[in-house]
Amino acid sequence: MRYEKIKSIVLTVLVFGSIFLTWNLWTYQPNYDTMENSNYVAQVTLSQKREVKKIVRPDIALYHIKGEHFGTVDPAELDRLTKELSRWVFTDVKNVTSQMGNINQLTQANGNVEIAFPTDIPIDLYRNVLHFQEKKILSFNFDKMIVNVENPEKDNGVVYFVSTNTEQVYASRIAVSFLNEFIRDFYKGAWQYPHYFAYNRPNKPTLFLPDKDQDMMEYKYLPVTLNSDEFKEALFNDPSFVQKSFVSQGEEYTNGSSKMNINYDRNMLLYVNPTVDSDFTESTNDLVKRSIDFVNEHGGWTDSYRYVEKDELQHKVTFRMYSDDGYPVFNDSGMSEINETWGRREINKYVRPNISLELPLKSEMKKIKFPSGSRVLNYLLYEKKIKPELLEKIVLGYKMKRDTKTSKLILLEPTWFYRYDKTWNEVTMADLGGAANGLE
Repeated sequence: MRYEKIKSIVLTVLVFGSIFLTWNLWTYQPNYDTMENSNYVAQVTLSQKREVKKIVRPDIALYHIKGEHFGTVDPAELDRLTKELSRWVFTDVKNVTSQMGNINQLTQANGNVEIAFPTDIPIDLYRNVLHFQEKKILSFNFDKMIVNVENPEKDNGVVYFVSTNTEQVYASRIAVSFLNEFIRDFYKGAWQYPHYFAYNRPNKPTLFLPDKDQDMMEYKYLPVTLNSDEFKEALFNDPSFVQKSFVSQGEEYTNGSSKMNINYDRNMLLYVNPTVDSDFTESTNDLVKRSIDFVNEHGGWTDSYRYVEKDELQHKVTFRMYSDDGYPVFNDSGMSEINETWGRREINKYVRPNISLELPLKSEMKKIKFPSGSRVLNYLLYEKKIKPELLEKIVLGYKMKRDTKTSKLILLEPTWFYRYDKTWNEVTMADLGGAANGLE
């Protein structure tokens, strides 16, 4: 009897235990919040984030004094100038295009200081750098700031924002006290900067070039290869579903729709997401801002890059590498650029180098005397016989290439570049006696 009672109790416990476990299985809901809301981009940092003023920077400051022109591309001097401008309070912004007449006369008039950027900048974006008193101002783009120091009003100075592309001019006011400090700390000492000459063209922006030979450095670097897995973590929505394979010349990562290729020979990364919607319109400010934010999210500013170009129709933004001494760097394969093409909400195409120039070989650096701007201009006009109306820019810069002696090293070689009919070309010292090479 006692045995039958014990057996009944054990059986009852097992039945209730089974019911309890079955109920748990039916009602169990795992917590997927961490996986679903995880932001993989935020977890990856290749380098430090950078403020807008470090990415959107002027190329040159030109001081027009008594018919002469003095200029500097020195990053330290341009940073000092930008810091000064960021202290000012800008007021009463107006469109004064109809009152200006010839823009060239405005930009190079005596007593004007011209701060030139590589391309048009949305003023809404640059409000992160400058301080406007009004909370809401007119939206416009500009590629030059003109500070007038000779004709201030009683209580105000005038600063112009000029777009050479659209020929629009906006004026704003600053307190005369800011202007007086600027004259004392910058304008009066500008004669110490290199001397420039003006190449004037009818109905085209004036080009300013150094009129003496330039001392340029030649640099060598041992490049550092960036971690491909960190880019995988940053660029794919869920890296756990990404498959890696080795292909000729590099690596390939894919999740079935998006793809990332690493090319070892060219040291380039290409990420493509073909599923995004590319049929949309977007303001210039939003396009440039989201492009900067995107690289900041994974710390992609692995060298000194600056915003240099945008294509609103293609939703494309370009950032170019600059040397430590403030000159643009060009490369035939795009190894000195970061290019972003955007869909409506996501990146559509991301092209960039997978190396950084972190290790300069100082013992290999050397100084080179480089031809003046007048010599290059004469070559282009009289030997190349180019059309002046299609000549957009002439700049000193660096060509990035492999060292011929040791392919593992990267060489930055001083070179003259000119933008002609929307394409950058180069003129090296050897080329001055021959044809220039095209850069796509």
